[in-house]
Amino acid sequence: MHGLDGRYDIAGVDRTIRRPPSVRRRNLARSRGLAGIFAGADAVVDLAGLSDYRLEWKDVWRNNLPATLNVLEAARRAGVRRYVFASSNHVTGGYEREPPYSAIVAGDYEGLDPGSIPLVRTDWPVRPDGAYALGKILGEAAARWCSDAFGLSTICLRIGTVNAEDRPLDPRHFATLLTHADLLRLVEAALTVDVPFAVCYGVSRNTWRFWDISNEIGYEPQDDAERYREE
Repeated sequence: MHGLDGRYDIAGVDRTIRRPPSVRRRNLARSRGLAGIFAGADAVVDLAGLSDYRLEWKDVWRNNLPATLNVLEAARRAGVRRYVFASSNHVTGGYEREPPYSAIVAGDYEGLDPGSIPLVRTDWPVRPDGAYALGKILGEAAARWCSDAFGLSTICLRIGTVNAEDRPLDPRHFATLLTHADLLRLVEAALTVDVPFAVCYGVSRNTWRFWDISNEIGYEPQDDAERYREE
């Protein structure tokens, strides 16, 4: 990831043909050829998988789930210390169908006080809003199992809205934006903390956020999407 290079010795894995020389080509959804791919690595940050939350189950089943399970297995066999899983806020997206969250994502703040909104915590029951989210829930469960059964330290990051523009593009984003700078803070916290397992919402310190950002990994977001409100 840009921003971490210089502080860490980073090597990438991708299935695309066009890639920098430092990125090895592998299809992580296929277990063949993955043996030893993480040899010598201290940590693995798993961003693999199709990232569209509207994915159909067939794509989750054929691509995202195999990629997650294969990376976990390869990391475990290589003796990696830390596995960081890019989970998603959509694992609890079902709460957004109900007030007050439904009003916030629509940008309708009338009668609402951002300081009194019940924050969705990581210990609340999961409520996936689609097949993509269900795949992420299974990934979190697999990470927990690998932590308990094999001692692999695993951190699951329920990432909010990250886009190339690094700013809100619709009303929901004023609650869910994760800026590039805060994303780097999030990943670095996940890499450096000493815990066997943790789940953390990855969102900036937005005025209208509805996810609880108290966490075990020391993540302290600094940005607020409100700075873009009048632009």
